Amino acid sequence: MRFEKWQGLGNNYLILERDLWPIAITSAVAKRLCDRAFGVGGDGVLEIANEGSAPRMIVWNPDGSQAENCGNGIRMVARYLAASDRLPADGTVLTGAGPVRVTLPEDGTVRVAMGRATFPAGADRTTLVVDGQEIEFLEVSMGNPHAIIEHENPSQVVGELGPHVEVDARFPERTNVEFVRVDGPDALTMSVWERGVGETLACGTGACAAAVAAVGLGGLTSPVTVHLAGGDLAIDVDDDLEVTMTGPAEAVYAGRLSRTLADALEEL
Repeated sequence: MRFEKWQGLGNNYLILERDLWPIAITSAVAKRLCDRAFGVGGDGVLEIANEGSAPRMIVWNPDGSQAENCGNGIRMVARYLAASDRLPADGTVLTGAGPVRVTLPEDGTVRVAMGRATFPAGADRTTLVVDGQEIEFLEVSMGNPHAIIEHENPSQVVGELGPHVEVDARFPERTNVEFVRVDGPDALTMSVWERGVGETLACGTGACAAAVAAVGLGGLTSPVTVHLAGGDLAIDVDDDLEVTMTGPAEAVYAGRLSRTLADALEEL
């Protein structure tokens, strides 16, 4: 059972193709594959399914849940498919949040039209109380949920506050949590706690959501450079909140599961 491991700014995923796997990917299978001690290890599994003229990306989190979309993942899938000339001519890839279109610039990055952002609770910040602290946040949707919180030291609080905000009753489906600091008229620093994953080095949809909040409410100028622990993403936000993300994606290695691990997965 062949798979590849890819990374985008340190956010690392296993890529596998449904048609080539004799074992159905389930919640339990995804959890075991992502386990860094007893599986292959990764921030998630990107399952590619063929659906007519366009491929579909299914995102599995390490806790066995599914995500509607993955900004870093879509860049990986685009380059993975392009390597074997299977990326559709129009660049369409289907996701749980709807179709997205990708282009591959000559500099090796991937440019993704991520769709239109929305403010599910309105374009105003609100508050919640976490561990006795009152936290102000802005809710942004990129087809998946995000809570954007301004903080002077994002990396210092992401591990402390992120897990509490993720599961707060305010978010019945849980939420991704982004802690951001404005660094200039067109730049942010961001640390992220991903829903179903935990703290990661980067999050594409989270960077998009943070840029939308910064441009829409904070007065920053698009495109916004979002500095993440794993590197930078460039996020364009237009007047209608249509978002385009540009960033890297790289193959790490290709491999096959051992018979022992394959047998263990079949028993799940």
